[in-house]
Amino acid sequence: MSQQFVEGTANASGAFETTRELDLVRVVDKAALRNAPFDHICMENVFPAEFYRELLEKLPAVEQYHPLHQRDALRPDGSSTRMRMYLYPENLWRLPRPQRSLWSKVAAALSSPELENAFKRKFRTALEDRFQQEAEGIPLYPVPILVRDLPGYRIGIHSDVPSKAITVQFYLPSDTSQAHLGTIFHTTKQKDGSDRPTAMQFLPSSGYAFPVRQKESWHSAPTTTEADGERRSIMLTYYVDGNLKKRCRRRLQRAGIFFGIYPRI
Repeated sequence: MSQQFVEGTANASGAFETTRELDLVRVVDKAALRNAPFDHICMENVFPAEFYRELLEKLPAVEQYHPLHQRDALRPDGSSTRMRMYLYPENLWRLPRPQRSLWSKVAAALSSPELENAFKRKFRTALEDRFQQEAEGIPLYPVPILVRDLPGYRIGIHSDVPSKAITVQFYLPSDTSQAHLGTIFHTTKQKDGSDRPTAMQFLPSSGYAFPVRQKESWHSAPTTTEADGERRSIMLTYYVDGNLKKRCRRRLQRAGIFFGIYPRI
């Protein structure tokens, strides 16, 4: 395995204490900030090649996922086209040992304060404009989720809800055949011909991130087909954690997930 990785130590809950398993901070730091159609970054070579191959080989079994009940994700019969697995360290004990070891490293890296601060630095201007305080002091809560999008999944143009501060997605295809399935950034949600969309490419070990801005961070996902197969990715969402009610709600939700009580959306 690449020398970029250092061996972590596990605490009593099995969660890795080190945040240096993956150099995701370097990936964010070197990504250029783009301003059109809104502030965002495109990330390449997110995972070292050898680690990425192992990641795909050790994806959790389908029974580890639960359905998302978002309107756009539902089929006419009520079943969901998006399946999710929360990458909280305490949830990974359910995985076989080889998978647990690998995904514990990923979970620790995704939830690390260092990665959060890297995104805050990158999106400082947008975040400080929205929250009217220094980026470093904005209280956020990272929620990392492993995602399987089944044929028929789509999501219309939206800007993300105000409870979100930063949206991140790391793509996990096995090759370049799904390049056309990347997220689409829009200049408007109006369907009057004025939109000038920019499509991300769904490529191996790549991704994007953007600060959430109402009436600005418009984006969508194209409909997948049977020919496309599954679209696999990691969603990392930083939620606003600014008051006691929000902090309690997020932590109670996390406790529920541990016991198999999953949020519907």
